[in-house]
Amino acid sequence: YLPYHNRYTLITITKPPSPFTCQNPTNKRPSSRIMTTTRKDGTITITPQNEANQSATVIICHGLGDSSEGFSDVAEHLSSKLPYAKFILPTAPVQKVTMNMGMAMASWYDIVGLDKRSNEFCKGIDESQSRLANMIKAEMDMGISRNRIVLAGFSQGGALSLYTGMQLPAADGPPLAGIVVLSGYLPHSSGFNISAGLEGTPIWHGHGAADPLVRMEAAQESKKVVTERGATDYTFKSYAGLAHSVNPQEISDVLAFLQRVLPPDNTCKIKLKDPGEMSVKELKGAIAKAGLGRQAVGLMEKREFVDLLRQHRGGKL
Repeated sequence: YLPYHNRYTLITITKPPSPFTCQNPTNKRPSSRIMTTTRKDGTITITPQNEANQSATVIICHGLGDSSEGFSDVAEHLSSKLPYAKFILPTAPVQKVTMNMGMAMASWYDIVGLDKRSNEFCKGIDESQSRLANMIKAEMDMGISRNRIVLAGFSQGGALSLYTGMQLPAADGPPLAGIVVLSGYLPHSSGFNISAGLEGTPIWHGHGAADPLVRMEAAQESKKVVTERGATDYTFKSYAGLAHSVNPQEISDVLAFLQRVLPPDNTCKIKLKDPGEMSVKELKGAIAKAGLGRQAVGLMEKREFVDLLRQHRGGKL
């Protein structure tokens, strides 16, 4: 099956239309209960304003030619429904894409061609796989168990999430809480082998029935291959009339999946360094990150910064 629709297509996938454009005509700002930051490498992070409340993490990878901005509105919407979750949206490196006549664009790996054989040549996928694995490890080092982390992505980002999530080192922890694939497929299937113990990872795959780029046949074939390799919990849902994009119903279904695999659980909160053990520099950094700059005006003594941060984490501010 062809992952895309014909051998002469120039794949220049950009940001899919926001499913919330018609629902949010006033362009309201995100809830003040969350903090959104953007790093120099383009990674967007959306966290509970009180980071001590985080008990889950969702990593969302964009599609070919896009950036972390492509799904920031979706992530903010999901965050408003999952206030205990941290959302991380990385941006792919810029590299030449063979199928696009060698043009350089944000891409998780190279795409050589559209046929099944060409889909086996995905230069750069190992590096992107390692990057996601390191992001997961960083969250685990903060106290988030792997079964409280979801990998998600659109198109090429969904393909990478599927490829990475089912092949994580089994010895490092339990299976992920889940994997979300939107308009995606399985890349480099010859190099895909599910790690022992991860077979039961919940996979939710949504796909537009009218997708002219990643065809329905490719999506269905991906499910077939992944289940034949041992996956036992693979849900596939198609959306009539939907092209290579997402719509409100699909995002609503994604939310329902996330709420099922990442229910509220205060016993899973991250482990933060006690303010009393922080240096003044660390305290100021944590206060700035929490948006407490105004409350910190006029504070001079370390104990004052410690008290402010402790009150914030305790929900007293």
